[in-house]
Amino acid sequence: MILVSLDGFRYDYLEKFQPGILNELAKKGVRAKWLIPSFPTKTFPNHYTIATGLYPENHGIIENNIFDFGAVFSLDKRAELQNPRWWLGEPIWVTTEKQGQRAAAYFFPGTEAAIQTIRPSFFREYNGRVPNNLRVDSILSRLDLPFEERPTFFTLYFSDPDDAGHEFSPDTEETRYAVLNVDDVVKRLVDGLKKRKVFGKVNLIIVSDHGMAAVNRNNSILVDDIFDTGKAEKILWTGEIVQIFPKQGEEATIIKALQSKIRHASCWRKSEIPARFHYQASGRIAPIICSADEGWILTNRKRFDEWKERDELDGLRGAHGYDNNLESMRAIFIGHGAAFKKGFISEPFENIHIYNLMCKILGLTPAKNDGDFEKIKTLLKN
Repeated sequence: MILVSLDGFRYDYLEKFQPGILNELAKKGVRAKWLIPSFPTKTFPNHYTIATGLYPENHGIIENNIFDFGAVFSLDKRAELQNPRWWLGEPIWVTTEKQGQRAAAYFFPGTEAAIQTIRPSFFREYNGRVPNNLRVDSILSRLDLPFEERPTFFTLYFSDPDDAGHEFSPDTEETRYAVLNVDDVVKRLVDGLKKRKVFGKVNLIIVSDHGMAAVNRNNSILVDDIFDTGKAEKILWTGEIVQIFPKQGEEATIIKALQSKIRHASCWRKSEIPARFHYQASGRIAPIICSADEGWILTNRKRFDEWKERDELDGLRGAHGYDNNLESMRAIFIGHGAAFKKGFISEPFENIHIYNLMCKILGLTPAKNDGDFEKIKTLLKN
């Protein structure tokens, strides 16, 4: 089985930009009307939810930036990315290796860490400059190994739709080209499988982690104009979600100021976060969380003034991390291969269910997770 992640590939790109091979696989296999991401609709939390079947509150990767152990986990800190202390639960590649099969990962969040002391038999540290074709060819080469050495589970990751969506906004020619680029890469994968005469045997699962919304930096919410940030021990900033760790005795003052003054965003005490987000259980979730409304950006005065100075306020860009019920945050799911039905369109489902589906296809006993195979079994032939 090959799990392919197309970062930031919004559910409607299949219709809007007409990527040929992706639509062919969707038509001849199964696809969901859309895939429901987990909250927050960020890259690392959702990739690891797909891998483990756990909500972010249970697998520990609660945002792209995390504060715990007196340290900060972030995408630019490789030592922390590779430290297994952050990665809770059991991802599919660990389940695969523990039960006597082999896994090969060409990039996927979590595969660089020795989770439960286990890494995939084959993996590579992330480097976004590695050409997409090389990623595909490397995975295909693993299929040429002798049977006893050959992995049964593979991952591939491509960031092109996310990169273009952020830089240019989702509904642009640049994003269309990025979508068509990853479509060409998937075609290369399919052609390589056909050349090896295994296309009908290999099960492909193609997913995205989240969608993309258009934003304009003029729609900025200056959080430090609303409350005295000196009353916080630490603040982790992203444009869509801000994590606030108050100093002792300051929580009530901060939340009162935020909830009485903020517009175009919601701020909650951890205990008040809506239950549908499944975002309370982790000790890593900050005492106060602010979530921006779609199309708005949470930031601070310093950063806003820097954008203004560089004349970077105007023009559309793209963002994700918002409410996972928003249409703009919807992701994709395509399944094709021996295990899947043909020409089947499923109702939308949450990405927590994909781990159990992968375990079923690979003949593995799943670890404890939040998904339910009964809610996804209609995708399979039997």
